[in-house]
Amino acid sequence: MYLMRIGQPGSEKPVVRIDDTHYVDVSDVVADFNEAFFGSGGIAKLRDVVSERTASGELKTFAGERIGAPIGRPHQILCIGLNYSDHAAETGQAVPEEPILFTKSPNTLIGPNDEVRIPRGSSKPDWEVELGIVIGKRTSYLDSVEDARDAIAGFVVVNDVSERAFQIERGGQWSKGKSAETFNPAGPWLVTPDEIDDVLDLSMWLDVNGVRRQDGSTSTMIFDPYFIVHYLSQFLVLEPGDLINTGTPPGVGMGFKPQIWLQPGDVMELGIEGLGKQRQPVLAPR
Repeated sequence: MYLMRIGQPGSEKPVVRIDDTHYVDVSDVVADFNEAFFGSGGIAKLRDVVSERTASGELKTFAGERIGAPIGRPHQILCIGLNYSDHAAETGQAVPEEPILFTKSPNTLIGPNDEVRIPRGSSKPDWEVELGIVIGKRTSYLDSVEDARDAIAGFVVVNDVSERAFQIERGGQWSKGKSAETFNPAGPWLVTPDEIDDVLDLSMWLDVNGVRRQDGSTSTMIFDPYFIVHYLSQFLVLEPGDLINTGTPPGVGMGFKPQIWLQPGDVMELGIEGLGKQRQPVLAPR
């Protein structure tokens, strides 16, 4: 299934995408795609509803509605740094022996086509197309990597927007360069694992102003999604609806010589094979 939320910010309704034109409205049976939904086995329960409504022709037509993030505000957004071998190489850093973990504020989450705003004092805003994992049930101390498959509700495109001066030059942890408002576009939909042939063989790309900047594949991940979920479960409790950003391939602005940074008026377009596309205009600081 392809879970979506459409409507204005704060008033999105949950729907299931059938194709590029049609969807099934499930807002009468599901309050939101949030912690309560995922934690109660909502995806499995929803399959029959969608099947019945599709068979009976209860389809609605997309009419230009805003697309929100496909999940409600998560308990936490966890991020894995330097998780692509070719990205580690472009930054001149060693391949990590264990996943590098940092967090983003949950209120950074926005829709896939919403505006991204450069924060005050910013000098080095950057882009990162990433595969996102959405957790499907409360998870801790998983016994094996294979067990992680049952803990994953689905996958989603995310843009891990970053402010490199805040992240690298201001001391402390990376989170201060990752948590400005609008810094985590997600969507357009959450794709359940059964819809994906091989999550470790998906092409991914990002353009800025029509120029291809990132062109990679999940196949160059150092730590795959199942390893990541198992690994994180040994250190913290993952809640239903939590989002994990799994790292980016090469081509970020920081990696160019000379470096390239986002500017007001720029437009980012990005996507992952089978998971959809995003488009974000870049705004000046408030």
